[in-house]
Amino acid sequence: MSMRDGATLAANVWRPVDGTAPTLLIRLPYSKTLEAPFGDTLPNFAVLLEAGYAIVVQDCRGTFRSEGDFVPHAAERTDGEDTIAWIAEQPWSDGTVGMFGPSYLGMVQWAAAVMKPPALKAIAPFFTSADPYRTPWYSNGGALSLSLVTLWGTSMYTADAKRALERGTGSVDQLLKLGGALLEPERLNDVLPTGDVPVLAEYGQWWSDFMAHPAHDEYWNQYDVSTEISQVSVPALHIGGWYDLFLGATVRAFVAARRHAGTEQARAEQRLVIGPWDHLSTDGIYPDRSFGARASARTLRLTNLQLKFFDRWVRGDTAALEDIAPVKIFVMGIDQWRDEQDWPLPDTRWTDYHLSSDGRANTSSGDGTLSTEPAPTADRDTYLYDPRRPVPTTGSASLPTTPGFGGPVDQRTVAGRDDVLCYTTPILEAPVEVIGPISVTLFVSSSAVDTDFTAKLIDVFPDGKAINLCDGILRARYRDGLEQEVPLEPGTIYEITIDLMATANVFLPGHRIRLDISSSNFPRYDRNTNTGGVIARESEVQMIPAVNHIHHGPEHRSRLVLPIIDRNESH
Repeated sequence: MSMRDGATLAANVWRPVDGTAPTLLIRLPYSKTLEAPFGDTLPNFAVLLEAGYAIVVQDCRGTFRSEGDFVPHAAERTDGEDTIAWIAEQPWSDGTVGMFGPSYLGMVQWAAAVMKPPALKAIAPFFTSADPYRTPWYSNGGALSLSLVTLWGTSMYTADAKRALERGTGSVDQLLKLGGALLEPERLNDVLPTGDVPVLAEYGQWWSDFMAHPAHDEYWNQYDVSTEISQVSVPALHIGGWYDLFLGATVRAFVAARRHAGTEQARAEQRLVIGPWDHLSTDGIYPDRSFGARASARTLRLTNLQLKFFDRWVRGDTAALEDIAPVKIFVMGIDQWRDEQDWPLPDTRWTDYHLSSDGRANTSSGDGTLSTEPAPTADRDTYLYDPRRPVPTTGSASLPTTPGFGGPVDQRTVAGRDDVLCYTTPILEAPVEVIGPISVTLFVSSSAVDTDFTAKLIDVFPDGKAINLCDGILRARYRDGLEQEVPLEPGTIYEITIDLMATANVFLPGHRIRLDISSSNFPRYDRNTNTGGVIARESEVQMIPAVNHIHHGPEHRSRLVLPIIDRNESH
């Protein structure tokens, strides 16, 4: 396929022998042979082909068999638009196109959709983002998604080095270095300064560009299509996971498209599905928490749901989605699927759970409490955040998703640290249903000019097992927005809000709701050096500890904001 600038992109095409067909398009940087381990996140091709669709799988520019140089996000708008136009012109095409796929395969869908190609009729972005800064490369709170960036960067550079060698222009030594690093990618997270990770900083320019732009500045704005949702004129089937790192981006895109998409039909016909899944697994089974047989994408017949969506909007079968609700979510705790009409749920009752203690909330054995009643007296909790001794990532919406790192994990291994503050409700006598976006508002002060604050929502079981539900981080310099850096004045109290993305969980009788507060989640996120300088350029010698305080009481109402659903149903 020839692009507008003359570059030729390669694709595999499955098409009918006779006649014409609607086409489903995947664009990816991981090889059109689909060797990457997508698991159940891609629909079964056989089902789609038997249903009468043609399928096109294309290598993105500069990857595998496609010409050009790969720079993440740089060419996806125009290349997507040109590819869709090429498909529509083929004699085997009926002139209609849908797009699907997870992760980067979803980001290219948003990039193409804002170009409004006439042949594009629907998209099905899975585990993905319309704003690459906020997810996946950095975060809603401005911290670098370290473990993901190092793993993905090494993987992409290794593929590029292999491709260069095949062309006769590469270096065997460089390929061996990258390949060796890919065997133990977790070691890359320990390298300081972060921006100087040898195999990455030496190989390609875009790694250095990522590191050189820690704020959401013009570099990232050129790739951010979340601000252009009004240009999208097609329905989208948004698919997310409660333990997927793209969850916040998934629900943000759904809400934005419901409100601002370019046509009334596009606004009305957005669909959302969220399961108890992480970025690479959709079976809902984890070592510390299994969500039952009904949790899996296969049991849900997710491929069939995607097929119905494309039948409606690509093929034009007006009855295809008649029995499908606009929102389908898996509610943890009771481990059931639930059909809803919108997100956030229209009957949400936003409820403040106030933090309180006598100043000793450190560890899960401390005196930190959560209550719907405001704290009666003023106090504060204090801990030392030392970036040389960060709180290790223990369960999260992250990459990699290895056991103990990603997904739901028992938090008892980290709740005994004195730099983790724990605030817990009394044992629940009745179920508490929490479905929707989660946030924490804190009144904080620090000895440092910059530091991080983390928050984690936890379901504590009667036997003491503590399962993480969602979490977030805020780099204090970005408390007034990701575009500007404003240092702290040591000792001054500031009000900050941490976005914990979202969850759907019924806290059952006998359980407790817990909120953990700290200042690191490593290597899910990079460590704040606390100096206020350029973190990616600082060494361990430059790191300084920070004494951080969480204030609570009548004048400083630090609180967890939960979206409560109360329908007086028995659970």
